[in-house]
Amino acid sequence: MKITFIGAGSTVFVRNVLGDCMCCPSLSDGVYALYDIDPVRLEESRAIIEAMKQAQGARCRIECYCGVENRREALRGADFIVNAIQVGLYEPCTVIDFEIPKKYGLRATIADTLGIGGIMRALRTIPVMEDFAREAEEVAPDALLLNYTNPMAILSGYMQRYTGLRTVGLCHSVQYCSETLLRELDMTDKLEGRRDFIAGINHMAWLLDIRDRDGNDLYPEIRARAAAKMEEPDFRDKVRFDYIRRFGYYCTESSEHNAEYNMFYIKSKYPELIERYNIPLDEYPRRCVAQINGWKAEYASLREKGVEKHVRSREYASRIMEAVTTGVPDKIGGNVLNTGRLISNLPEEACVEVPCLVDGNGIQPTRVGALPVVCAAMNMTNINVQLLTVEAARTRKKEHIYQAAMLDPHTGSELDIDSICRMVDDLIEAHGRYMPKFD
Repeated sequence: MKITFIGAGSTVFVRNVLGDCMCCPSLSDGVYALYDIDPVRLEESRAIIEAMKQAQGARCRIECYCGVENRREALRGADFIVNAIQVGLYEPCTVIDFEIPKKYGLRATIADTLGIGGIMRALRTIPVMEDFAREAEEVAPDALLLNYTNPMAILSGYMQRYTGLRTVGLCHSVQYCSETLLRELDMTDKLEGRRDFIAGINHMAWLLDIRDRDGNDLYPEIRARAAAKMEEPDFRDKVRFDYIRRFGYYCTESSEHNAEYNMFYIKSKYPELIERYNIPLDEYPRRCVAQINGWKAEYASLREKGVEKHVRSREYASRIMEAVTTGVPDKIGGNVLNTGRLISNLPEEACVEVPCLVDGNGIQPTRVGALPVVCAAMNMTNINVQLLTVEAARTRKKEHIYQAAMLDPHTGSELDIDSICRMVDDLIEAHGRYMPKFD
């Protein structure tokens, strides 16, 4: 059994995923192929994974491959491919995605999933993913791609529609959604034995139902407590709690993400909204700088003090691999094509996030039916942008990039059409070699 990790320079993430695999008997003696284009980061990851192997007593074989010329060999014979690449990194590309829109008066919090930042990130990432998908189709045709890279729905949807590589998109937000909500509302006595049902799209999937161990509906109490929580000035998750008030349901991803997925909260004409909803503008650049600096210190400490035995996380990756390998079923929240209208009031071309059964037959999505109308409507404002960005990547026509940006709820609510088009042109030029050519 071979696991190939693309973007293995993401050391914190690769050690979580492969550390989880080392905890699993059916995966711990496989081949772990680490691939990255950065030799320094790749070596850091190799050193950490080797140390984890010793701490765990695992029997896996670790292989390293660096550079595009060696990617095909990294992929050869893979049963599972984990993708965690970031094309263009924090510098220069993430900085560009924040700074150029600012010149037009457009502010963001995270800019990796939707908005003009998400569009640009998708367009520079898809060509790289398509290249390794074509290689995998030749040297690992039966592999299952586990995509962790954002923008999740755009990238996973493109791979599912336009490559032959079996793909599922994975995010952390589903498995932590109801737990986070109950902890925020001081309802921890309801955690054990709870049952929840979540469906929608990545970063905006809806907690449609939540019940305690006895089957009692928890939403009435949740709605009452959430309304009271909104009155606390320092509470940080106000956008999602405002969703409960306005739309009736809590969603999976954080408020700093969801603040920029709509036209409601980040508005230059109403700057007081930023303070009222505690919206952290420019949050992702701050996190990137902190993570870069933090990793340097952490790596030095790990080299000096050694690596402790890994405790298996709640990430889906190892659980999917285990279920496929052993045939023992498991359940995940996966990002899959809406084929056959799994969610009946969203388009078939959309990439949706729904409960999935995983076993020896692979990923088997659950049919959800119709979302509440307002939830589907909110999802569609994001799906419109996702589908147009996929179309831009497929056709290499700039007009579709303009259209995606025009229909982005935050961008369209802040800027006029001509400014949007000029901003797109400026971003494409600034990204330079990281962006494909568009007609």
